[in-house]
Amino acid sequence: MATDTKSLETLVEIVTREIVSAYAESEIHTKSMTGEYCKVECVDDLCVTTCFNEIGQVINAGAERITSMFGSLPDDLSTAKYIDHTILKPEATRDQVTQLCREADQYKFASVCVNPTHVKLCAGLLKNSSAKVCSVIGFPLGASLPETKAFETEQALQDGAEEIDMVINIGALKDRNLDLVARDILAVVKPVHAAGAILKVIIETALLTDEEKQIACLLAKEAGADFVKTSTGFSKAGATAEDVSLMRHTVGPLMGVKAAGGVRSKEDLDKMVRAGATRIGASAGIRIVKGDNGGTPTPKGY
Repeated sequence: MATDTKSLETLVEIVTREIVSAYAESEIHTKSMTGEYCKVECVDDLCVTTCFNEIGQVINAGAERITSMFGSLPDDLSTAKYIDHTILKPEATRDQVTQLCREADQYKFASVCVNPTHVKLCAGLLKNSSAKVCSVIGFPLGASLPETKAFETEQALQDGAEEIDMVINIGALKDRNLDLVARDILAVVKPVHAAGAILKVIIETALLTDEEKQIACLLAKEAGADFVKTSTGFSKAGATAEDVSLMRHTVGPLMGVKAAGGVRSKEDLDKMVRAGATRIGASAGIRIVKGDNGGTPTPKGY
């Protein structure tokens, strides 16, 4: 998929400027402050409070109220509405995916999140349900070409996906090849929004420095994505409240933040929401809505 060169250059310039500005601001606060300080940013009815320590590092952030805007949670703030009920393990069978859809409809989860091969099945099973169908793109490594991700996205949308979770090109980000990362995201944003669907950008926080996390979030935000998401659930670690706080601080109060990977209990979910998450990816959705904080560990892959 072709990307307008001028638009791409503008996007990268904006992100670079914001990163430089953020670090300059941090340095000023570091020199002028000796203790913790907080700032509050509000848009409409949603305020995000971000607190820093004496060296300018984010120590806490979170939304005081969640609105029902596009990309955020609906007005019904029951626990199930936070959750993308997920099965992404490679050995998932048709019967297991069918059961996932039945559970999503029964418990009123936000969506089911499945691999592209299962999208058409889920779309048929959930056609009269409030639960949406979410599929993953470039999953789980993110190392596909932008054109490949665009094609994969278009097929998933055609099969009935209403939400897309894409993995960015992580190696390109670490190389500081921001043009490629931006082109990667834009290649998926365009077909997703043309279809009236929602895009979540997975940045795989466990593999990034805090600065790289911020750059990835800003690229996703400037490209027009609806959410940034912590993890695939297939890397060396999943979501942490600290990463969710940093992502919330970086993207501001209006963009969605999805915490995924290792969220296995109601306690885990509450912790992520307090940190600023507006969506949770989990294969332990039923255990979470029932408030069960025990049980056997969830297999890798959410």
